[in-house]
Amino acid sequence: MPELPDITIYIERLNALVAGQRLTGVRLNSPFLLRTVEPPLDALPGSVLQEASRQGKRIVLQFDNGVFAVIHLMIAGRLRWKKPRANLHKRNGLIAFDFASGSLVFTEAGTKRRASHHLFGSLKQVNDFDRGEWR
Repeated sequence: MPELPDITIYIERLNALVAGQRLTGVRLNSPFLLRTVEPPLDALPGSVLQEASRQGKRIVLQFDNGVFAVIHLMIAGRLRWKKPRANLHKRNGLIAFDFASGSLVFTEAGTKRRASHHLFGSLKQVNDFDRGEWR
C-alpha cells in the first residue's frame, strides 16, 4: 500500500483535538454520503470519541457506545476543523461532527460525489468491511 501521509496527519490531529470529547451533534447535508442505515446516525450524538485510527485509506472513529464511523475521503475529500456549529456549506459540505470545542466538517470538492461514510455497531463489522488490516 502506498504511503498515506494525509490520512496519518488527519488521525494525529483528530486524536489531539477531539479524542475524549463528547459529540454534541451530527449534521448531514448529503444523504448520499451515508452508505449504511444500521446503526442509525442518531446513535452518534452524546457519545465520546475514544480514538481515531486508520483502516487502509479510511479513517475510523471509535465511540464509547460501540459505534464506529468509517470515513473514506477519496481524492477530493477533506476534513476541516472549524468553530463550534460552523456553517455547513450546501455546495461542498457533506457532514459536520459537532463537539463543544469545534466542528469537524467533511467536504468534497467537485461534482462527482465519491466520498463515503459508513456506521458500524461492532469491531467485527469494521474488520469484515476492511480489505486489509485495521490499524
